[in-house]
Order: sequence, then structure tokens, then C-alpha cells
Amino acid sequence: MKAGGAFLTKKTEKRALVTGAGGFIGHHLVKHLKDEGLWVRAVDIKKPEFEPSPADEFLVTDLRELSNCRRAVKGVEDVYQLAADMGGIGYITSNFASLTRNNVLIDVNMLEAAHAEGVGRYLFTSSACIYPSYLQKDEDVAPLREKDAIPADPERGYGWEKLFTEQLVQYYRDDHGLDTRISRFHNIYGPLGTYEGGREKAPAAICRKVAEAKVGATIEIWGDGEQTRSFCYVDDCVEGLTRLMDSDFAEPLNLGTDQLVSVNQLVDLVCEIAGKTMKKEHDPSKPQGVRGRNSDNGLLRKVLHWEPKVSLRQGLTVTYPWIWSQLSQRGRAQPPAPRGLRRESGMRIRA
Repeated sequence: MKAGGAFLTKKTEKRALVTGAGGFIGHHLVKHLKDEGLWVRAVDIKKPEFEPSPADEFLVTDLRELSNCRRAVKGVEDVYQLAADMGGIGYITSNFASLTRNNVLIDVNMLEAAHAEGVGRYLFTSSACIYPSYLQKDEDVAPLREKDAIPADPERGYGWEKLFTEQLVQYYRDDHGLDTRISRFHNIYGPLGTYEGGREKAPAAICRKVAEAKVGATIEIWGDGEQTRSFCYVDDCVEGLTRLMDSDFAEPLNLGTDQLVSVNQLVDLVCEIAGKTMKKEHDPSKPQGVRGRNSDNGLLRKVLHWEPKVSLRQGLTVTYPWIWSQLSQRGRAQPPAPRGLRRESGMRIRA
């Protein structure tokens, strides 16, 4: 430390806040920051569902209230703002009003609290849902570049709120000098995440359906299964977040892979990992989102000199056994059991 305490030189002396720390990505981020030696305050409306948080302090509070946000950011240098009301395509397309209201309140109050309390750095987690629908009408979609967000036509509700908040984050930087970062998530998945109840994303939902089904049974797929996406494993996601925070890049930045697959291909891969043959039954009446979405990682590589490394097969080889084991404990998983079942929840791919 410099004489007079002017600034901190050791990363281990940093104090960080992770909001949304009771959720999937937030919990993994807390674990990652603790592994890096930081003091971490975790905040959410609930604690993690599947294992205790390793945070130094966990506040169970509602960030829709400004006073709670002021309490959350007090005394920390880095803020990772992940708190949000969100879920899979079925959830976000059936809760426009409540979801948008909740997220606007959280994001506006968190920004104001961070500014008022003088935090050092502030990272907002946005979403690929902000990208225009007119660029995502084909399965063989061109990868989405950060500059493609405008002219705007994001997904209703969740996408519009995220795009608005990106603008607000930049206004707080311009008007108040808040040192901000913006990350746009592209379909993050992995163990310790929601896999049922309506808020789960496609990889988790498919893993659950396959795990619960008998060999040769039928699996329901929303849409015709030819809609395409890229998927990013959670370890890569949290590494990308910390790399972005440690950079000086202030513009929105994609965080995902550029490995495009169809939902049908995703189902086939999960079945292969599970050692099960399944019959697909498509339901075109169910929500399926845009026809195709992929991440352009050119700017990510340029800014961070890095990009996600875990392949979809590698990530699902960890994710599927974890979901199978959760269901097995409740008597719901059907054989065969995954080979080399990973019993340590949240086990990482890389040492």
C-alpha cells in the first residue's frame, strides 16, 4: 500500500460486492472471487439453493429498495451487478410487466447507490436479448457484433430493460464519472443452476428431460428444434467477468462462445452423454425466441486477449451428471447413470 493509504496494490485487499449471489452465475462468481483471494459481500433476495455461499458476508435483502442498495455497496470497491428477475424463454415471454418493473427498480437503485457511495468500479451484466430481432431471423445467423445493437429492436420486456440500462450505465459514467463495465451474456449454463420450475434455460431443461426419461422414450422440444444458439460454460463466464472488470474497457462487450448449434443438435449431444436414445417430439406452439443467435467474439479477443475455452461437449459432460444426480436423490432419474458421475457439486472443468 502506498504511504498514506492512497490506493491498494494487492488484489487480495480488494472488497467486492456480487448482487444476485443467490442465483446460478452469481454464486459461481462469488466462489471464483474467493478463490482469487478477495473479500466478498454477497447480496440477493435468497441464498443459493444447492450449496452454502463462501461469501464473507451474505445479505438477504430486496434490491428494489434504494436503502438496501446503499447498504449493499457501502465499503466495497468493485460491484458486480448480476441481480435480476429472469429465466428461460417461457418465463420472460409471459411476465413482461413484473419482470421489467423489478429489473428497472434494481438497476436504477444500484447505479444511484454506487454513485452516492463512491464505489471504485461497477460492472453491469446485460444480455444478448438486447440485439435486434431483424438480425436473428435465420438459423445460419451472422454472429452479432456489439455495434449491431442500434437501431434497436430487442426482445420485449427483458431485452428492452437490459438495453435501456446499458444506456443508463453509460450516462452515469459520462455525467458522474462512475467507472463502469458492461457484459452481454450469451446463454450461460453449467451445474448449480435452476433446472426446473420455468426459469431454467434450454441446456438445463433438456438435461432434466433426458435424465427423467427412459431409454427410447419421447422428449418434447419447443419449436421445430432448428433454432440455433451458442452456449457458454459458467467457468468461462466468471473468468470473463473478472477479466473485463480488470480491464479499462467501458463499452458493451459480448461474453459467450461463437460455436453455433441447433436445439436438435443440443438434444442429440445430451442424449449421447447420457447414453440414451430418445425420440424427438416438436411442439411449435411453445415459445422459442429468435430463430438464430450467435456471438461475434472479435472485440472480446481484442480487448481481453482471451475468449471462452470450454466446448459445449465438455460443459455438458459436467452439467448433465450434476442434474442427473439431483434428480436421482429425489427418485426421478432414469438409468443409465452417467459414466464417472461427478459427485462434487459445481466441480470445475479446469484445475
